[in-house]
Amino acid sequence: MGVPTTHARGAGLLVVQSPKRKRCSVCRGGPLSLLVLEQGAPRCLDCCDLGHLVFLPRGDTALTRRAREESGLSAVVVRFNRRRSRYERQGVMVEEEALARAEARCLEDAEARRRRRAREARRRAAEDARFAEAFARAISRLFPGCPEERAREIAGHASVRGSGRVGRSAAGRALTESAVTSAVVASVRHVDTPYDQLLMNGVPRHEARRRITPAVATVLRRWQEAGIDDAV
Repeated sequence: MGVPTTHARGAGLLVVQSPKRKRCSVCRGGPLSLLVLEQGAPRCLDCCDLGHLVFLPRGDTALTRRAREESGLSAVVVRFNRRRSRYERQGVMVEEEALARAEARCLEDAEARRRRRAREARRRAAEDARFAEAFARAISRLFPGCPEERAREIAGHASVRGSGRVGRSAAGRALTESAVTSAVVASVRHVDTPYDQLLMNGVPRHEARRRITPAVATVLRRWQEAGIDDAV
């Protein structure tokens, strides 16, 4: 086990977080929770000219990096892990003013990210609305007898982003006839037939679908033939 000294390669100044609450070998102050080992002897932060620094625990990488950038003097804080038999990093000591400046920079970035997320959310919402409208128009072309409000409901349900439904598949985004028809069939199955009730009564899914197939076909045919009748 290496005993950390005032400096360590790649880490700069080192401060030890000690569970034993030792006393400073110079001023006899203590017990110390944070100390510096110089030639194996514990010294308090004041005796090492580090007493004006504040402790920033590890966890926020961006804040730590910026605090060290802003601070003219800084030190790495380590603690001995007995189970692993090694010293592990616990955070850093930095100037209080530097920490305040670093926190301000991080808050500015957080606000920028919030605004960017809001812009992206608005953009996605607009894209989703346009796609749902296009999907509804595709339903109306294939099934002109489908009520306009019902077509919008089917399109909205099928095209929810991240839902995994047919409207978000590659075929759905391309508005293929098969994808649009699948969305309509799914809606008719659940809304216009006793399919859900059959499932709740314990009827196996494939058997339930077989039983309601004629009812689904009747609704689809009625919605399709309405357009033919209007054209005649």
